Amino acid sequence: MSKNIAVIGCGYWGKNLVRVFSELGVLHSICDSNDACQAALKIHGPAPRFTNDLDVILQDDEIDAVAVATPAATHAAVVEKCLRAGKDVFVEKPLALTCSDGQALVDLAKEKSRILMVGHILLYHPAVLKLKQLIEEGSLGRILYTYSNRLNMGLIRTEENILWSFAPHDISVMLHLLGEEPDSCEAEGQSYLTKDVVDVTLSRLKFKSGATAHIFVSWLHPEKEQKLVVVGSEQMAVFDDTAADKLVLYPHRVDWVDRVPRAVKANAVVVELEASEPLKAECQHFLDCLDSRQTPRSDGQEGLRVLRVLDACQQSMLQPRTERAVNLSPPPIPPKENAFQAHASAYIDEPCSIGDGTNIWHFSHVMAGASIGANCKIGQNVVIASKSKIGDGVKIQNNVSVYDGVTLEDNVFCGPSCVFTNVMNPRSKIQRQNEYRPTLVKTGASLGANSTIICGITIGAYAFIAAGAVVNRDVPAFSLVAGVPAKQIGWICQCGERLNLDDSGEAVCFECGQHYQLDSDEQLQQCDATHSKSQF
Repeated sequence: MSKNIAVIGCGYWGKNLVRVFSELGVLHSICDSNDACQAALKIHGPAPRFTNDLDVILQDDEIDAVAVATPAATHAAVVEKCLRAGKDVFVEKPLALTCSDGQALVDLAKEKSRILMVGHILLYHPAVLKLKQLIEEGSLGRILYTYSNRLNMGLIRTEENILWSFAPHDISVMLHLLGEEPDSCEAEGQSYLTKDVVDVTLSRLKFKSGATAHIFVSWLHPEKEQKLVVVGSEQMAVFDDTAADKLVLYPHRVDWVDRVPRAVKANAVVVELEASEPLKAECQHFLDCLDSRQTPRSDGQEGLRVLRVLDACQQSMLQPRTERAVNLSPPPIPPKENAFQAHASAYIDEPCSIGDGTNIWHFSHVMAGASIGANCKIGQNVVIASKSKIGDGVKIQNNVSVYDGVTLEDNVFCGPSCVFTNVMNPRSKIQRQNEYRPTLVKTGASLGANSTIICGITIGAYAFIAAGAVVNRDVPAFSLVAGVPAKQIGWICQCGERLNLDDSGEAVCFECGQHYQLDSDEQLQQCDATHSKSQF
């Protein structure tokens, strides 16, 4: 559904919003206090109305939403006025210049049921979207650190310093890529042109996962540079917005020979990207959110997260050099009555998710990023890897390693020393983390002691794997398999008793009375009807 958009402020950056919204066919009006700026605007299609009175925009019922590109110091007041007038709002970064103003705008947008989106344009850049995908797929491995340079000899502002003008771009991208907020920030800066207006800053962010981020920004630099580097344990990525090849991967690695690290370089790999203009993609996303009423990718909360980091860096710059680290960690949450319990010898790496009522026994290790449901029993000497997922009510007996890519749904049983794998052809000297194959064990299945589950397969709900079996193919639900390699030898009830199917493919469990029937695909299905044991 077509929307009518008004752009408020058509100066340095606002003129770009005017161009794009007019290209998208939704530009209705322009508001700016300087009538002379009209001559520099590039309008596609019908000429919009021009006014220097904001109230004219806010009182016009034909205007559905506004895009605010006024000076940063005015954002809080202008956005508040627009929200109170019932308009959806797109505001250029930063959302405001104080956290309290930013929080007030987020709260007001929620109260008025209005869309509030912040112009963090890099979140809509094809290179950043692809980089986020690569990180989520594990292609870069564990993220060690990131750093960015945003440097130029361009527009020099006096109402905001370089930190608030340039750094929001890189902060928003780093929070987006890492998927977490920093524990602490520290920054230092220098004012060379205008007293108390910092021209050059260097900021450092520390994250709970162990990753760090460095951000260097300056508007006193001889050349333009917009570069982001992400260093992972498996690959490194360089996003250079000024280069022809904007995203390049470097699959370098470090080998340890005689306990000495040795860099092993590999050829760079250029990543093909979709050809699209980030600003147009950002503006189109805003229009889509207006139609669907969905939360924007860079909503007010995302803008507030960036604002908190900016504020912490600003505070840090005002501190003596020895006291510049500003702690952003929330106060510790007191334990709940039904929280999980772990033996003192167990290692729990944060951040991870462990449900209420779960017990973790001696010498077990839960790695950062792992997810364990409620009321689980994790036995002695068990390892839960960072990319594994364990549902509720799961019991894992002693000496089991649940590797990356393994998912155990609710109420799965893993017998002592059962084995999971995640690579088909492992070699000690060849890194194959990007070749992991997922293994899915569905609800209620049981894996017998010393059984081996080859990766890349699915074990159906309530299936039963006999002790010592080696399973190398998918296992249907309710099936009983045994042997090396494992073969199906029968069917089993949800309660764990063996089933005897009659000639018509039906069975009734003598223990619990549950009724089963083979379907046309030779898959066993539970039927609604059950029978009491006294009938048999």
